[in-house]
Amino acid sequence: MMSGPAVYLYHYYERSRGPFRNLSELEPEEASRVLESIRQSGDVMAAQRTEGYMERRRELEAMARSLFLAKGGKPQRTVPHYMVLGPCEWLSSWYKEPAFVRMHISDFPPDTLSFTYGDMFPTFSPRVQDQREYRGQLYTYTEILQLIAKYGLPQEWNKDGTGGPERYIEVQVWADGRI
Repeated sequence: MMSGPAVYLYHYYERSRGPFRNLSELEPEEASRVLESIRQSGDVMAAQRTEGYMERRRELEAMARSLFLAKGGKPQRTVPHYMVLGPCEWLSSWYKEPAFVRMHISDFPPDTLSFTYGDMFPTFSPRVQDQREYRGQLYTYTEILQLIAKYGLPQEWNKDGTGGPERYIEVQVWADGRI
């Protein structure tokens, strides 16, 4: 088991909305209404999400689930909760009143966690063509530890985003655990 700050998973959120509010759990029409409400709120990161965001997100979640199952993962949820491995101050800037939940990785069965080196959107984007080995890849815990040993945590070497789109390691949590 890894030691240090990366044994903790963090979930950042808007304090007034509360944690673990997942658009993907909503019916498409309701998700669209909520996303539009967020857009109207203005100066938060989620307000910048474009038309087609939810459709692409659902595609990526289905693909991630399929890849995870192929690696022996045992998802208990149809869509994941999103967390990051280790703290990432940049994510607080996404919110007017940021808050976060910190949970130890052992709060979840290992076979219910998948990882992308960076956010799932650029990781699987056909527009990101930098040939880095972690593009288009989904990892188990053991595999992500090997990648961290090789490259480190993106939130440490790429705090300002000048090194590419990866700013953190995204954790797809396929269980409710202690959430």
